[in-house]
Amino acid sequence: MAKEKSVYVCSNCGQESPKWVGKCPVCGEWNTYVEQVVRKEPASHRAMPSGMERQKPKPIALHEIEADDEPRVDMHDEELNRVLGGGLVPGSLVLIGGEPGIGKSTLVMQTALHIPEKRILYVSGEESERQLKLRADRLSTRSSDCLIVCETSLEQIYVHIKNTHPDIVIIDSIQTISTEGVESSPGSITQVRECSASILRFAKESHTPVLLIGHINKEGSIAGPKVLEHIVDTVLQFEGDQHYMYRILRSIKNRFGSTAELGIYEMRQDGLRQVSNPSELLLSQDHEGMSGVAIASTIEGARPFLIETQALVSTAVYGTPQRSATGFDTRRMNMLLAVLEKRVGFKLAQKDVFLNIAGGLRVNDPAIDLAVISAILSSNMDAPIETEVCMAGEIGLSGEIRPVSRIEQRISEAEKLGFKRFLLPKYNLQGIDKKKPKIELIPVRKVEEAFRALFG
Repeated sequence: MAKEKSVYVCSNCGQESPKWVGKCPVCGEWNTYVEQVVRKEPASHRAMPSGMERQKPKPIALHEIEADDEPRVDMHDEELNRVLGGGLVPGSLVLIGGEPGIGKSTLVMQTALHIPEKRILYVSGEESERQLKLRADRLSTRSSDCLIVCETSLEQIYVHIKNTHPDIVIIDSIQTISTEGVESSPGSITQVRECSASILRFAKESHTPVLLIGHINKEGSIAGPKVLEHIVDTVLQFEGDQHYMYRILRSIKNRFGSTAELGIYEMRQDGLRQVSNPSELLLSQDHEGMSGVAIASTIEGARPFLIETQALVSTAVYGTPQRSATGFDTRRMNMLLAVLEKRVGFKLAQKDVFLNIAGGLRVNDPAIDLAVISAILSSNMDAPIETEVCMAGEIGLSGEIRPVSRIEQRISEAEKLGFKRFLLPKYNLQGIDKKKPKIELIPVRKVEEAFRALFG
């Protein structure tokens, strides 16, 4: 007979305690412990599909293990394949998180409809079959072997999996799934943890890839216990502003690929459109004669693209000048302003400085430092930068322009989009064939040299 006991679980980190405590000893949050009744069942009675009973593992020598490169599942989506590391790995567990209404279900449904050669089981715990049908009709007209079931019981989901034998399983969302082995409401920490662990065992033992959709809390992290992100193989974050048409798919964790990749989509009436060349969309076509705009060449993962850096410098109305940055680290912007003040002699201490990366992107590449200070000084002097100039370079504390990585890819991207001049660190010029690029390369060693090349 199953035993029942009452435990207290931290709603922030999932730490369990036999009694209530005011402050969690693990995460340090106050008043986060809630009481939950847990029914302890033997491991043999836990939810698993019939025929998938777990066998006891035996130790095996490392050289006896066969590790062949398994073919990945083509998702028929170049952006999603790139972020996953080349495709979906059989037997992997992928978690996709994002804000409400950002397009998580649209992305997953659109992907499921574009894989006609695979049988896909789409388990929805939030929407009805009619709602899913309306969305599918809006997204695609292709015929695919996609099966829909609205179910929230983990045991019943395994029954459907046994009857249909799908190649890919999609669960929307993990917070709505519950198992009978745990006496708590769906979405609780215990339910999410137990269901995720059971689904992981199913994915590994059946070699079936599973895609989970997860909610996020008000802090922007995946809702539920932190152990959920440790259980899964890949964590993808689908982000973007609902007022912008761009959506970005980032890889936060990936056991089968790089976490530096990102995919860019455009939200349209008929679904998400892949943005294969983001440079053309992120650059406004008409900023001639406008001050405070500089074009930077940046790299995210293996993809180079050009972004528009905008700055506005004005006299401070209040006693304390304002410093605001959107899409860029504010502390790094303050460091660059200090370099301009100390090393170059521009007086910006009593002026408001606002910085924006156009398109709603957030960039962490230090190579856009040169474009940031160029845009700031362009706005300060009200002198526009030529529209055919692109740049890349990291700024040091002594005012020197430090070399950046993969400079040839940055130059080729600017040349492909029709730019005529490219400012780059002088040290990067050593490994470049000067005859190969058709764009004019302007090497600069210090910030003063860059300003003379831009503004004369």
